[in-house]
Amino acid sequence: MTIIRISRRQFLKNSAIMSATLAGPIFFTGCAIDPVTGKQQLMMVSQQQEIGIDKQQSPFQFSSDYGITKDAGINQYISDVGKRLLPGVHRSDMPYTFQCVNATYINAYAFPGGTIAVTRGILLKLDNEAQLAALLGHELGHVNARHSAEQVSKGQLSSLLVAGLSIVASTQGSGLDDLTQQLGMLGQGLFLSKYSRDNEREADSLGNEYMVKAGYPSKGFVGLMEMLDSLHKEKPSSAQILFSTHPMSTERLTSAVQREKGIYQYSKDSSLNRDRYMDSLSSLLAKKEGIELLQQGEKHMAKKEYDKAQTTFKKSLNKLKNDYTAHVLMAKCQLLRKKPDQALAYADTAKKLYPAEIQGYYVAGFASMELKKYTIAYKNFDTCDKLLPGNPQMSFYKGYCLDKKGEIEPAANNYITYLKMINSQPNEYSNYAYNRLKKWGYAK
Repeated sequence: MTIIRISRRQFLKNSAIMSATLAGPIFFTGCAIDPVTGKQQLMMVSQQQEIGIDKQQSPFQFSSDYGITKDAGINQYISDVGKRLLPGVHRSDMPYTFQCVNATYINAYAFPGGTIAVTRGILLKLDNEAQLAALLGHELGHVNARHSAEQVSKGQLSSLLVAGLSIVASTQGSGLDDLTQQLGMLGQGLFLSKYSRDNEREADSLGNEYMVKAGYPSKGFVGLMEMLDSLHKEKPSSAQILFSTHPMSTERLTSAVQREKGIYQYSKDSSLNRDRYMDSLSSLLAKKEGIELLQQGEKHMAKKEYDKAQTTFKKSLNKLKNDYTAHVLMAKCQLLRKKPDQALAYADTAKKLYPAEIQGYYVAGFASMELKKYTIAYKNFDTCDKLLPGNPQMSFYKGYCLDKKGEIEPAANNYITYLKMINSQPNEYSNYAYNRLKKWGYAK
């Protein structure tokens, strides 16, 4: 065994250096032409860098949202409506994609390279295809106005410049025994841009333009704003991330009404396509009651009301027997109730339901560690690492499992990998890994 001695300072080098190594160079200074206004703008991110950030980060957000739906019909419908808008956009050369993700919270989001997603939760709040077109148009507005790239240029989007972490809370926990943190209860929305009110106004204006150009009535955009305004006033927990990333105001609704009565009055006779929306989403609409129960259960989880969450998730599973998200949430709940054997059973079922998505393996790994089944835990974390590379926490947990088995050299290699990947701010995990390496003579 070759022992490489390295200092703590060397382990904890500035994260920007590692990010640049993983993602390629991010910054360069220069001017660009605003694709919407045609005017010069200070822009420190190129189009290829936008696409690179997107490709690196969007898979982690999708995993945080329990993966892309396996309902091919729904995904195709979302994609078809999105593609219908593309002839009218300002940046037609971007590699746009449109997806539905399995999360139950209410949101839609766009990454800078053109990856756009809607959650099951928000689809259940829409009433017709024109509203869906308005929603996708709004997200296209953010991409076309380069709002995320603008934030990077202003140094406001640091979360997108860090090597991929699907579970943000894992590196911010108060300790190794804090399961709430380790399970990533706060992970949703990690990589999403937090837009300004000016960004939202511009995206509204562009989205309204794109959907009307595609043949939809402006009334659909008004309907979307009415729904969002109503949610904003109700302040449901399931829409918390939506309004933290997309600030809502009554002004946005008023402006939509003014556009409908003014410059887009000519679109009033176009169809809302409500029947087509309902038919295309019939399989999702049939799950509405079960998904709403999942939303309630997640609300209980956030309040640490784990017994109430379990009861609610059981009711949901009675209606959503083969739902991946429901099984993962129940597995997390059982872990937090200190029932690792039950958690492992639900997680193993989740893995069978969606073998290409990592959260089932991730929770199974934790349940196995709680049961001191470190070989099984390692296999689950290793599968996570293979399915979605780039999360430093997987290297830590693999090292921890090997450590517990007494396999020092491979454990040390994983700890070293972890410390090289994380940022310069020490946490409980980096301290633990460094101290183990120091004990074994790998660090000084």
